[in-house]
Amino acid sequence: YLLAEANTAGQAKAPENSEGNKRKHEDGESGEAGENKKWNKKERKRGQNKNRPVFKDARYSHLCHSLIDGPGGEPCSLANCRYVHDLDAFLAAKGEDLGEECYVFTTKGYCGRGISCRFAKAHTDAQGRNIKREDFDEKAAPTTCNGISSELQVRLRKHDYDFKRSKELIKQAEKLRDERKERLQAEKTKPEESENGAAVAEQPTGCAVDDSPAGRDADRKPAVDFREKLVLSPLTTVGNLPFRRICKEFGADITCGEMACALPLVKGLGQEWALTKRHQSEDVFGVQLCGNNPNIISQAAQLVEETAQVDYIDLNIGCPIDLIYQQGGGSALMRRTNILELTVRSCSALSERLPFTVKMRTGIYADKSVAHELLPLVEEWGAAAVTLHGRSREQRYTKHANWSYIEECAAKATRMPVIGNGDILSYEDYLERRTLAPHVSSVMIGRGALIKPWIFREIKEQKAWAPSSGQRYELLRKYCNYGLEHWGSDTKGVETTRRFLLEWQSFLYRYIPEELQEAPPQKINARPQKYRGRDEMETLMSSGNAADWVKLSESLLGPVPEGFTFVPKHKANAF
Repeated sequence: YLLAEANTAGQAKAPENSEGNKRKHEDGESGEAGENKKWNKKERKRGQNKNRPVFKDARYSHLCHSLIDGPGGEPCSLANCRYVHDLDAFLAAKGEDLGEECYVFTTKGYCGRGISCRFAKAHTDAQGRNIKREDFDEKAAPTTCNGISSELQVRLRKHDYDFKRSKELIKQAEKLRDERKERLQAEKTKPEESENGAAVAEQPTGCAVDDSPAGRDADRKPAVDFREKLVLSPLTTVGNLPFRRICKEFGADITCGEMACALPLVKGLGQEWALTKRHQSEDVFGVQLCGNNPNIISQAAQLVEETAQVDYIDLNIGCPIDLIYQQGGGSALMRRTNILELTVRSCSALSERLPFTVKMRTGIYADKSVAHELLPLVEEWGAAAVTLHGRSREQRYTKHANWSYIEECAAKATRMPVIGNGDILSYEDYLERRTLAPHVSSVMIGRGALIKPWIFREIKEQKAWAPSSGQRYELLRKYCNYGLEHWGSDTKGVETTRRFLLEWQSFLYRYIPEELQEAPPQKINARPQKYRGRDEMETLMSSGNAADWVKLSESLLGPVPEGFTFVPKHKANAF
């Protein structure tokens, strides 16, 4: 089944200004034929395909909500409604249904997309009206929670939300920080007093507020037990709700939403609040925040704590994305310890029943690790757990994760669980890393779960699982069904599901079936070998060409719109 190494295209129908072509210098160099100049590595934008084409459907092509259930309803009350009111014209432009069965209607008994659903024939009567099944329970609790209500959105936009709690906690955190600085300064200026046994000022520890009379070191039952768990990493774009549902079914213990920026949350932007949505199957679920201002991050944490159903809040200080880093957020917080201290102390004090955790990297530069200095401080400031990715910002996803350094850092924590992260693609990798780092409490898996989401089952059963191409195809079908339920089964929802399916495919194709591996187990940073599958579907799934990913999506979600092209958003799928 092995094939010779061949160059394959990484995208379908790449535009002229795509990231794959040479980028032009900022000083206006044309880059025309004949110019053969070397590029400075530091000038290259890394991490994302920033010029990729993104499909957007026209808003005016959406059906007015007054007609969503078909003819005969109440007329539209808006004088300047921008949506379609010609039902016949809309149905003619919508095209043929994509299938005979609507997953949403089959599972719930009612499809809220009505006749705009791309499977509408499954739930419309002879008159073209949307129907409800007899067993449909209108009072049933929704399967998805969180997000933002219109009332809360108005309050945030009018600056009418009360943030007194977070502001007071920031003040108290500033006081504790200043006390710590004064103590450190006193120790530097008067080292002889400490040597002679003179009294030293008590070190301020913990979060900004600690009302427990038993003291911080007393044994307490944690709100969330982060020990001996398999944690799904918060994954931007690809770690969406349908993907997390699949990982939960395969045995993930703890899940976390995609990274949400604090400022858009405080401003009430719906697209950012959508990242906080949680499915009922996610029994332990957290929201990850990112920001550069302790006041804003604290306000966002207060908002999430008071209005959303979450089990913990995580702070991302390891994000390597240039835009976030240049604004002082993400991994830049690892060198802004004053800001980080205020953030951790204030957010940890929001609630005793809502743990505040931190996710970090080894440092900013590959040759200058700082996590071993930062981790004990974060524990001192009140963090409930720390996740450490064994790479620096500079490394991104290249080289190998340094688990020896993760163990060194984990050994410095006294009571706080430390979660290790990086380069786990099989249960053998898991056992090897746990042996190498015995002080690590749990393991977080990111790209390994994207390439093979059944890795959680493999680790728990301590044996490899080799799904057939048919089983893997049914997994894609399940993802599409979950996507249609989450994003909608109308044209917009179908294309949104397709987009995220293709993003996931840019990782899935790297999986090599167990029986076809040259040297099992497969390693996450090893470029996948070329092979011919045991059937046509297995060969198609192994293709690194985005045109083949689009072909797979068309077999599940129908033909793509005219002019559709796809380029993966992230380069973390590369090597």
